[in-house]
Amino acid sequence: MAKASNLESAVQTWSLAGAVEHERVIKNSVFRAYAAPIRDAEEALAFIKAHAVPDASHNCWAFKAGDVFRTHDAGEPGGTAGRPILAAIEGQCMDGVCVLVARWFGGVKLGAGGLVRAYGGTASACLHEAPKVPLIARTPCRFHCPFTHLAQVQAHLGSQGVDALQCDYGADGADFILAVPDSALDNLSVWLRDLTRGQHALHPLNE
Repeated sequence: MAKASNLESAVQTWSLAGAVEHERVIKNSVFRAYAAPIRDAEEALAFIKAHAVPDASHNCWAFKAGDVFRTHDAGEPGGTAGRPILAAIEGQCMDGVCVLVARWFGGVKLGAGGLVRAYGGTASACLHEAPKVPLIARTPCRFHCPFTHLAQVQAHLGSQGVDALQCDYGADGADFILAVPDSALDNLSVWLRDLTRGQHALHPLNE
């Protein structure tokens, strides 16, 4: 799976409030989009498996979950289906979203440009009309916590909405990789610095 290039985007991102559908007819071909919020690639692939239409001519899809994305053209010319669907997801500043567009061929060839517009436009319309929820902007950080403060730090992280993505224990403490809400970043940094008397600081991973 590929890494998304805009992981650290500063704009507000959104996900879907629930599963949605949208259908349109373009030159006799029926395009039906199914979209849903997903947490990871496993959920995305499960959604695709559940919603792929057996009698459709093509079941094309894309998903984006954090820094992971994937696309599939399902027999359409390369780059004319999955990529436009992904562009629709990213173009509306969405994350944690999977979109599958099923097509029933209507006998009229659309050409490469027509397919791009049809798949991308159907996905975009589906997402545009759907109820959305804002995603909390988070910054990945690392922090070394001595064992003497571990229980206190773990309790405080939970109260601040911080997710521990990874925790590796060593001889003198635990090394955390944290997903810190941007709104809590400054206060948490000061709290951790004061707790450890300046010996251990919170470091964003991109520094």
